[in-house]
Amino acid sequence: MLKIGEFSKLSRVSVRMLRHYDEIGLLKPAEIDRFTDYRYYREDQLPMVCRIAALKDMGFSLADIVKILEVYADREELERFFSARQEELEALSRDTAHKLTLLDAARKRLRKEEDMSYNVTVRTIPERYAATVRMTIPRYEDEGAIWGVLA
Repeated sequence: MLKIGEFSKLSRVSVRMLRHYDEIGLLKPAEIDRFTDYRYYREDQLPMVCRIAALKDMGFSLADIVKILEVYADREELERFFSARQEELEALSRDTAHKLTLLDAARKRLRKEEDMSYNVTVRTIPERYAATVRMTIPRYEDEGAIWGVLA
């Protein structure tokens, strides 16, 4: 049996985090001394800590990890958890890519504004008919949708 400090060093998980894992039911010590309240762990609990660390690295919350470990032997249920997390991360990745594109476009516009000088001429022209479309587009790059409506 290993004291919590020894187990902490072997598992590379802080004593504070091991206590938290105990509180939320994620990883219970093998034994708690009823007189001293010392927590003792077995060496065979190390793979569980590695499993928890791997799931944390995948971005699962501790609450999700508790649920995952309850069904860890059920491959289909585990696959559902992994698929759902993968979809979340892919959506986050798409959102991040979109934000990066917007930032890149804004930076390009800034550089163009530094280089461009505008000569504006105001003129009065005779009355004319004009085709118009009123719609909101999410980005300037989507203006092609408006031209499609006019065609």
